[in-house]
Amino acid sequence: MISVDNQDRVPDAQMESSAARDRRYKQLFERLDIQHSGAISLSGFRKSVKDLDHPIKDSKDAVEEIFQSLDNHNLNAVDFDSFKEYLIRAETQIIKGFHNLDKDQDGIINQNDVKNYLEGLGVEANDKQVEQFFNKLDTKHDGVITYDEFRDTLLLMPRLSGSRVKTAYKFISSDLENVSSDGDFTVGEDILNSVGYFLAGGLSGVVSRTCTAPFDRVKVFLIARTDLTSTLLHSKKEITSSVGELKHQKIPIDKIKSPILKAATSIYRQGGLRGFYVGNGLNVLKVFPESAMKFGSFEAAKRFMCTVEGVSDPTQLSKVSTFAAGGFGGVCAQMTVYPIDTLKYRLQCAKLDSDIRGNRLLWTTAKQMYKEGGLRIFYRGLSVGIIGMFPYAAIDLGTFSTLKKWYFQKEAVLQNCAPEDVKLPNYIVLSMGALSGTIGASMVYPVNLIRTRLQAQGTYAHPHRYNGFFDAARKTMVKEGVPGLFKGLLPNLAKVAPAVSISYLMYENLKDLFQLE
Repeated sequence: MISVDNQDRVPDAQMESSAARDRRYKQLFERLDIQHSGAISLSGFRKSVKDLDHPIKDSKDAVEEIFQSLDNHNLNAVDFDSFKEYLIRAETQIIKGFHNLDKDQDGIINQNDVKNYLEGLGVEANDKQVEQFFNKLDTKHDGVITYDEFRDTLLLMPRLSGSRVKTAYKFISSDLENVSSDGDFTVGEDILNSVGYFLAGGLSGVVSRTCTAPFDRVKVFLIARTDLTSTLLHSKKEITSSVGELKHQKIPIDKIKSPILKAATSIYRQGGLRGFYVGNGLNVLKVFPESAMKFGSFEAAKRFMCTVEGVSDPTQLSKVSTFAAGGFGGVCAQMTVYPIDTLKYRLQCAKLDSDIRGNRLLWTTAKQMYKEGGLRIFYRGLSVGIIGMFPYAAIDLGTFSTLKKWYFQKEAVLQNCAPEDVKLPNYIVLSMGALSGTIGASMVYPVNLIRTRLQAQGTYAHPHRYNGFFDAARKTMVKEGVPGLFKGLLPNLAKVAPAVSISYLMYENLKDLFQLE
């Protein structure tokens, strides 16, 4: 072991003689070989890391990853020679990692060195978490980490994402982006790491959705109305002619307005400014369960796909598996909050200038729905929703992961460093999230439009009735053509940028308020 005295603070593995190193290796091997058979089995290795209270003891995947690295001959048993080969390889990498943290090359690492290194890897670490991690490495409790302390902690730590330090931090520190297919900002998987971050992310989503609610309200109005024609795709003269033939009367050309303008003026005339926020309470109510289910199931699916593909790290998954996991996450989230969505759309398509408003309108609508079709009516169009959510979530989350991987590789070449050493700026994360969400939302918009019409059918704003997805799609195409499948797309996409920006602004301020950093 290297002393903490100044003359011994040289993290050079060559200072240790081969005989001393082999004795150290042998002692560790004997501690892991609990059956004293001269070979370590996987079951024995699992038990030994639990007995040693190693940070990876509760992670089946991490234990198996290390065992596979030890068992380099695929014998399902590790003898001392294989064990020694692994340790020599691992220590070569560990000493490089120590030098990366020890920027001033004084042979020791302090708490600021650890925090700066983690931030350089793009890890959001608050002071409390860094202190917890540092104290775990500082086994002598003298306020500094020497090479021997650093090495002994990381020897049996898997090198996931190219960094043992980053992996160790995830296991040792307390284990207490994203746009939906409707253009809303949702809680990211990193936010789910703790209650504080989860609340900060969820409240950010609530504020963001409230601020952008008018966009959503206009979108639903356009989806519900089948008699409005786009002034971008058709001239006012063409619209006047077609509407005049339909109504058998001449329509003045100055009466033709943009559907978006028509939607805004109609909503304001019926309900004033409050009319733009009808259904917003339900929209923000689903933020927490939707986000938790989406990313929880996404992570679970990635772990399952790791076992299918035989890899230990989700970052090593193929694009197909990543897309599939993303789709599964989206489907689970959709099924969780679908009844709330249906009720929201029915509220937004109700007559606003009636005597029934607010919570009274909410309960009246819910009772009428239940009376009309029981619980099944709340899930009307669910299969269509799942059809739309699977490709959306796959495109959104998969594209985001692909963009991040591309960025890390590109910057690693430009900065002449390893991909795991590249720091991902927040504005890049926001841009990638907005881009991937916009692409996903645009690709599946026609399916979401048909789903919304199935949910809203028979209401004041959308009195039409359908016999299912194909009937709704056919009637939409016959009456409105292909453009009818994209009604409301512009306001839906227009809210992406402000939604992401507001969410980020709120998230950063709430982190300060909650003292998360």
